[in-house]
Amino acid sequence: MEAEGLDWLLVPLHQLVSWGAAAAMVFGGVVPYIPQYRDIRRTQNADGFSTYVCLVLLVANILRILFWFGRRFESPLLWQSAIMILTMLLMLKLCTEVRVANELNARRRCFADFDPHHFWQWSSFADYVQCVVAFTGLVGYITYLSIDSTLFVETLGFLAVLTEAMLGVPQLYRNHRHQSTEGMSIKMVLMWTSGDAFKTAYFLLKGAPLQFSVCGLLQVLVDLAILGQAYAFAHHPPKPAPHTVHPASTKAL
Repeated sequence: MEAEGLDWLLVPLHQLVSWGAAAAMVFGGVVPYIPQYRDIRRTQNADGFSTYVCLVLLVANILRILFWFGRRFESPLLWQSAIMILTMLLMLKLCTEVRVANELNARRRCFADFDPHHFWQWSSFADYVQCVVAFTGLVGYITYLSIDSTLFVETLGFLAVLTEAMLGVPQLYRNHRHQSTEGMSIKMVLMWTSGDAFKTAYFLLKGAPLQFSVCGLLQVLVDLAILGQAYAFAHHPPKPAPHTVHPASTKAL
């Protein structure tokens, strides 16, 4: 009787928590890029941010949206992909404008050159859009032809989440190669870890496709490995190497 009397409170509270978790899934992934965007605009310097982050996230989220047509999953995950694609395009636009403004005498490069040596290093934002549209059209057409194949659909979903899960690996490799985490923000990595842990828990609780949960766990493990590197290098710093240049993280905020 008492439990029934509390239903008026518990039911809307449960709904509110569910809405909050969904909103966190939709918008939480783009939040770390807001301060980076503002910092680039303020300093007019994009050297600290790798546009390959945009490339990886664009590919991962385009594949995830195409996967949805073969196997429906939670709507917040679909909206998350759409918003992330928009965010990465905005980041690319700003980074391209800033880089071109700082390289006045640089040779113009464009997507239509099909030069693999300068892939994803073009001089106009329109070239990046052309590449994204071409990739989406090609993979979308293949998906349309193969949508009835369970193996293809499941592989597509696995590739989508695996691509995103690998986003922290270049940072892990860079730290190992230089035996240092100099220039890497610990707060940034903690934000990745908490976000990836929340995302993985959401996948498990909502019964998302298995690919999502497995690759979410992989992301958390990569984040923890980076934090382990930070701890190890802080307590056992290597001998300083003169004239060593540490490139920016490929998973920078």
